[in-house]
Amino acid sequence: MLPLLALSTVAEYYRLPWKPPVTASLLAANTLVYLRPAFVDPFIPHINEVWFNPNLILKHKDLKRFFLSPFYHVDEPHLVYNMMSLLWKGIKLETSMGSSEFASMVFTLLGMSQGVTLLLAKSLHVFFDYERAFYSEYSVGFSGVIFALKVVLNSQDEDYTSVYGILVPTKYAAWAELVLVQMFMPSASFLGHLGGILAGILYLKIKRSSHSGSDPVTMVVRGVTRAVTWPLRFMSGLVRFRRRRISGRGRVGRGQNGIWRCQSCTYDNSGWQSVCEMCGLGRGRGNGWSVNQGQAPSSSSSDIPLDELRRRRVERFS
Repeated sequence: MLPLLALSTVAEYYRLPWKPPVTASLLAANTLVYLRPAFVDPFIPHINEVWFNPNLILKHKDLKRFFLSPFYHVDEPHLVYNMMSLLWKGIKLETSMGSSEFASMVFTLLGMSQGVTLLLAKSLHVFFDYERAFYSEYSVGFSGVIFALKVVLNSQDEDYTSVYGILVPTKYAAWAELVLVQMFMPSASFLGHLGGILAGILYLKIKRSSHSGSDPVTMVVRGVTRAVTWPLRFMSGLVRFRRRRISGRGRVGRGQNGIWRCQSCTYDNSGWQSVCEMCGLGRGRGNGWSVNQGQAPSSSSSDIPLDELRRRRVERFS
C-alpha cells in the first residue's frame, strides 16, 4: 500500500501552486519511522519502547511514550490510512492558515490529545475501576491528532458530508466516524480517538477565548473539566429535558430576541419581517412590539374588522 500513498501524495502536491511543507514533513516523519531505513534506525527507539500506555507513563514518568507514540504505526494499512487522511486535512488547513501557525497547532493538538486521553484513562480507572480496558491499554498512531484536525477543519462547516456512506452534518463528522470506526474495528483505540476529538474542541474554545481577551490558563482548566464531565452532563440533560413553551399564539421553542407581536392578531413575527405573517398588517405606525420589552401594544393604530382579519388568515394559509 505504500506505493499508493506515494502516488496520492505526488498527485496532490503536483496540482498545488504552493506546496505545504509542514504536511509533507509530517508524512515523511511517520513513513520513515515505520520503514526504519538504515540511516535512521540507530537514532529512533523501537515500537516496544514507545507504546502509549497510561499506566506506564504515570508510573515511570515516561515522556518518551507520551510524545513519540503518535509517530509509530502497527502495520502498513494503519500507516497508509492515517497518512492519506493527514494529507487531505493538512493541505486544507496549512494552505488556509500558513505553515508556522499550522505547525504550532499540530504540536499543540498532539500534546492536548495525548493529555486528554491520559486524563480520561486515569479518571476511568479511579472512578470506575477500568484498568484493563483503558488504563493498561497499548496504542500507537497519529489517529488522535487526525481526529483533532478533523474537528478544527469542520468546525465552521454548515454542510453535510458522507461518513462511510452515512450522511451527517459536517461539524459532527468526527463523532460519527468515532462510533463507526469502533463498530467495524473494535481493536482501534476508542479512548485515543475520543481524546483527539475533545482536544480539538478544547483547542477551538481556547483560541476563541484568546481573541475575546479571556485568561487562557483559566480556559484550559475549565475546558479540561468540561471535557471530562461531558458524559455526565449529557445524561443529566436528557433527564432534565423539558420542552420550551411560549404562551399565546406564535412560534413555540424559538428565541425571543428580535420578535415583534402584531397588535391585531397577536401573532409573533420575526424581527426581520416588516409585515405580519398572519394578517398581513404592516409593522409600522405602532403596530407590533417586542416580546422582550414586555410592554403593551400601542392603541394608536386603527382596528381591523373581524371579517377582514378572517379573510386575511384564510388567504394566508390557502
